[in-house]
Amino acid sequence: MARTVFYSFHYGQDVHRVQLVRNINALEGQPLLNAQDWEQVRRRGDQAIKNWIHEQMAYKRAVVVLIGRYTASRPWVIYEIEKAWADKRPMLGIRIHGISSLGDIDSAGSDPFAKAGVGSVPIFDPTTRDWSGNIDSKATYRKLSENLEFWSTQGVTKPSW
Repeated sequence: MARTVFYSFHYGQDVHRVQLVRNINALEGQPLLNAQDWEQVRRRGDQAIKNWIHEQMAYKRAVVVLIGRYTASRPWVIYEIEKAWADKRPMLGIRIHGISSLGDIDSAGSDPFAKAGVGSVPIFDPTTRDWSGNIDSKATYRKLSENLEFWSTQGVTKPSW
């Protein structure tokens, strides 16, 4: 695995898609909490969640925001983006709505970086459509697999000025 990254995503909607991204094995991300473990962290309150985020992000070389339909509306995703930007950690986005999650494909979500008010962050979109204009989930996953490692090197950081 080439790089260690922190994956930011909407757990409830996209965890299955994120597992597929992790299965590509191009990058090493933080351990994904199962629903029960996440609930234990969440039950301890906002500071416990912040501590978990800080610990998981601490030694990662980049932050990859995996963008699904509702990612931009999730407060903890916005917090992770703001933290990565403040820490001057390289950051980028990858759209994952076109990957099948238990047979379902989503529509594209809005830009979470704009919602967080950070600078221009690249967003890569592997979404591939078939001849009739429908999303081809297998081709989308294949394109993501072929490009994930390279895209992970294209993150931007907050300017130092």
